[in-house]
Amino acid sequence: MRADRLISLLMLLQTQGRMTASALAKALEVSERTIYRDMDALSAARVPVYAERGPGGGCALLDSYRTNLTGLTQDEVCALFMLSIPSPLADLGVNEELKAALLKLAAALPSDHRRDAEHGQQRIHLDAAGWFQPEEPVPHLRTIQAAVWQDHKLYIKYRRGDGTPGERTLAPYGLVAKASIWYLVASREGQMRVYRVSRVQQARLTDEHFERPAGFDLATFWSQWCKAFETSRPKYPVTLRVAPEFLPVLPQIFGEGMHALIARAEPPDDRGRVTLTLTFESLAAARSHLMGLGTHVEIVAPPALRESVLETATRIVAFYTATGA
Repeated sequence: MRADRLISLLMLLQTQGRMTASALAKALEVSERTIYRDMDALSAARVPVYAERGPGGGCALLDSYRTNLTGLTQDEVCALFMLSIPSPLADLGVNEELKAALLKLAAALPSDHRRDAEHGQQRIHLDAAGWFQPEEPVPHLRTIQAAVWQDHKLYIKYRRGDGTPGERTLAPYGLVAKASIWYLVASREGQMRVYRVSRVQQARLTDEHFERPAGFDLATFWSQWCKAFETSRPKYPVTLRVAPEFLPVLPQIFGEGMHALIARAEPPDDRGRVTLTLTFESLAAARSHLMGLGTHVEIVAPPALRESVLETATRIVAFYTATGA
């Protein structure tokens, strides 16, 4: 406890400047005699503190020592305080603790470094959420976090991607938030798996502990898993002819990568239309995306997609013709 008190004493002297022994004793809930003993201990450790008795006296820390208390450079302070508290950490309930920690750190900085911290906060803001992405409820996140933290096996009831239910007992290795969506990395019967936390319908810690493999690194596993997942996703290539007036709109719909795809395309046809090949996960996904573009795009291939769009459009026309009569 004395080490904690000595650090608190240093922080008080750095942030408040000169303080009387009485004020320090009240702040740290000790006697004035203890304060003087702590000052002697700091001085013996070559911390440049001093005490002056009489009117105008008190305990103080040399200004030249302020920067060395944290050891942070100006660039390091700016980088640290650029970090806003992302929503996934708020999901874990640690946002208030992080705010308190940053406030304490700011209080421990010299006045010029505090200005650097505010400078960074007001000029850089990080938002991890994706556009038009509804928030996913994760009512069992805290339970899962507890299992991860304590190396307890976890029993869950889980809704698979196709909607079918399942239940299993897992060894939870870690949690990952990607674009504000939480994933659980866990081992089941010796095989590594990734589960979307929003699909967990029940979660309960078991009494059984598990041993994490000594060489397991969460960040490395996640990077490798993401690459494998992207490679394994189904690919459904679609060739389109795009009207010239609609080309500037494509990046707004399909992302900024469309600029490069348009730049690499063959020259336009005699009507100014540009031929592009886009990749979707399936025929249904392609149909869903492309029907919303109306006559601005023409599907060239595959024929099955053209036929499916025509059939769907015919049913829509028939439906609204019938209901409007």
